[in-house]
Amino acid sequence: MWVGANCRQAKCIKIEKAAAIADARDADQVAISGVVRQARAHRPSTRVRVGTKDAGENMMRIGYKTAAVVVVSSAIATAVFFGSLKNGNAQSATRYLPEYTADGQLLLPKNFHEWVYLGSPLTPNALNGGMAGFPEFHNVYIEPGSYAIYKKTGEFPEGTIFFKELQLTLPGQNPDGSRTEPSGRGYFPGPFNGADVTVKDSKRFADTNGWGYFNFNHHEPKAAMAKVKAKEECAFCHIAYAKKDEVWTQFYPLLDKLDSK
Repeated sequence: MWVGANCRQAKCIKIEKAAAIADARDADQVAISGVVRQARAHRPSTRVRVGTKDAGENMMRIGYKTAAVVVVSSAIATAVFFGSLKNGNAQSATRYLPEYTADGQLLLPKNFHEWVYLGSPLTPNALNGGMAGFPEFHNVYIEPGSYAIYKKTGEFPEGTIFFKELQLTLPGQNPDGSRTEPSGRGYFPGPFNGADVTVKDSKRFADTNGWGYFNFNHHEPKAAMAKVKAKEECAFCHIAYAKKDEVWTQFYPLLDKLDSK
């Protein structure tokens, strides 16, 4: 009885092994069929003999190639997708244009510290009989979109904004207003002191050669809005002395070098 039971057990084991092998072959066959379908989808002319060792190896090679094609295609698609997003963002980038209240006052421009910095002329009191019109550093910025157009055309487009933030010098230690710091004797930036803004709008400011001039206080904090200045307050000086289109391009190398090309 024990021997008979042993035989039956052995037969069961053989049957189970055979079934497992058959299942494995079926799984392989399904996998190969899937690869064949995928390969045919990518390479319609490929012919494969299923059921032989060579065919299995061919299937594996085709499978690897197909997988590589899929991966590369996905990578290309991803690159194209993100590239299109980048180009789209660049194309959709808009200029920051002047904003006005209902009664024509200019709102203080936003994020001007992120604009293109042009330079910082200085006219301290100590060098102007104690009565400098602007006894500060003039930190001048131009709106980036307008600057980009100027670089291409050499002309300031309508809506161009120049932002001049005024910045006092640190208290002087010498008769000429200079002081000595670790870097040497000179003039050094101190607290901010208000701002002036210039806007190009040929229709709105026709009386002042197409530019409007605004003061947002000569102290801090800066005003939230400002009325346009009369011609005799600001415009006349720009009209008489500025190098190009009422702008002091002679003081700003980024603009002047473009104008001299």
